Formats: sequence, C-alpha cells, structure tokens
Amino acid sequence: MHVLILGGTSDARTLAARLHGTPGLRVVSSLAGRTKAPVLPVGESRIGGFGGVDGLAAHLAREGVTAVVDATHPFAARISANAVAACTRADVPLLRLQRPGWTAEAGDDWRRIPDADAAAALLPALGRRVFLTTGRLETAPYAAAALDDLWFLLRSVEPPTGPVPARFELLLARGPFTVEDEIALLRRHRIDVLVTKDSGGTQTAAKLAAARELGVPVVMIDRPPVTAERCVASADEAEAWVRGLR
Repeated sequence: MHVLILGGTSDARTLAARLHGTPGLRVVSSLAGRTKAPVLPVGESRIGGFGGVDGLAAHLAREGVTAVVDATHPFAARISANAVAACTRADVPLLRLQRPGWTAEAGDDWRRIPDADAAAALLPALGRRVFLTTGRLETAPYAAAALDDLWFLLRSVEPPTGPVPARFELLLARGPFTVEDEIALLRRHRIDVLVTKDSGGTQTAAKLAAARELGVPVVMIDRPPVTAERCVASADEAEAWVRGLR
C-alpha cells in the first residue's frame, strides 16, 4: 500500500510519524516547496508541485499510489481542489484532514469576513496599528493607497513576495508562540487591531488569547469550503482511515 500525504502542516507530520515503519505501507509526504527551510516529516518526502490536476493524476498512476490524505493548510484551496479532481480521475480514495477552526470565547471581539479584500476594507474603522498574520503571500490587499495612514506589523516565516503596505515592520518568526510573549508583542508595538486567518490549531492561537486579554479587536478571515467527500479533524482519525484501507 502506498499513501501520499499532501501538506507541510503539523497534522501532516504527525500522521506521517504515526504511519512510518508500518510493514507493507509506504508513506510519502509531499510539500509544496514554498518555504525555503520547511520542517520535514519523518520518513520519505518530496518537495515541489505536481503540475496541476493532470500532473497529480499522472503521479498517482505512475507511482502506484493507493490512497491520498490531503493534510494541506486550511487555506490551500487550489491544491485541495486539484487533489479532489485528480483522485476522482485516477480512482484513488481521498481523505481530507483539516483541523477544526477557532471559536470565539467570552471576551473576544471578532469580525468574521470572507477574504483578505474584505479584511483590508474593514481596517480603517477598527484601528491604526495592525498586526497582520496572514502569511507572506497575502499582503497585496493591505498595500492599497486607502490604507497608507495605517501602520502594520507583518509576521511571517519568510519575507513577503508581493506588494506590502506603505508603512510596516517585518517580523520573521515561526510558531508556536506563548500568550505572554504575544501580549508583550502587542503592547510593545501598540497594536490596536489583529488580522488573521482561521487556521485553527495551537501553533499560533496564543495571539487570540493575547488580543482577548488586551481588548484588541480581531478580523478573522473565514476558510474556503471543503470539497472532499471524506473529511476528518485529527491525525488519529486519519490514521484509522488509512489502516482501515489495508
């Protein structure tokens, strides 16, 4: 049996580690290659894209892949859609592993919006000093001239690749982060609004607790819809699904 795990997420690494070494089971983790120094999973891995639906379907057939687990980031909509189409074409079972999103708690001041453009449009009414934690690939909407009066603290693993706000400071860092450190960061930079994506998980959730503690409003960008027929929320469930196919 040959299982292909898509994604460089912590959930993908957990699943790879649990399946690694199972007799009669080959597990290959595929990372997109967008990060120069990714955290590699246990076991066999490959880095780089497949070339769209056609390339992925061809890879599944050529490599004799018997099952695919899509454990990519909740906002990696394109590869998830490609996985659905390619697995359907190749008649390979597909499971979507996606951790639960974040839920507002008492004391939170969240605005849920559909995308980055809507987030950017909302900012002038909420604050002047923005903590932007949506990743290095999605800074363009915040570079609009209408936001030139705002100041941004951009945090990402690697530098942004596209347009950036007129006034910003770049902080390169990789989670997990502690609540205490996040509170100190928000205070030091006098942050009065936080923008983030509903990634879920614990790696970067501390910023939400810090915002709650300091009364900072949060602009929460909602996830794209899941298109796979089978979806689970934990590595435990994904492991059970894989082992159940044997």
